Amino acid sequence: MTEELDNQNQINIELSEEVAEGVYSNLAIITHSNSEFILDFIRMMPGVPKAKVKSRIVLTPQHAKRLLMALKDNISKFESVHGNIKESDNQSLPLNFGGPTAQA
Repeated sequence: MTEELDNQNQINIELSEEVAEGVYSNLAIITHSNSEFILDFIRMMPGVPKAKVKSRIVLTPQHAKRLLMALKDNISKFESVHGNIKESDNQSLPLNFGGPTAQA
C-alpha cells in the first residue's frame, strides 16, 4: 500500500535532447508584476554591443520564492564541498569581460 502511494506522488519528467543541452547565460534580468516574475537569461559576448535574450522563464510569485529557496539550499551545499563562491567587486555589466581591449 505504501509503495502505491509513493508511485502516485511521483512526477514523470521528460527532458528532450535539445533542452538537455542547456543555454549559456552570463546575465539575468528579473522583473515582476503583482502576478508574475519574469527571468530573462542573456548571453553577452565580448566586442558585441547588442545582446539577445536566450531564454525567458515566467513564474508565479510562489514559484519564484520556491526557486529562491532551492537556489540558496543548492549554493549552501555547493559551498560546503567546494568553498565559498567569490563574488566580483565590480557589479556593472561585463562589457569587456576583463580581457584586453582590441586595437587596430
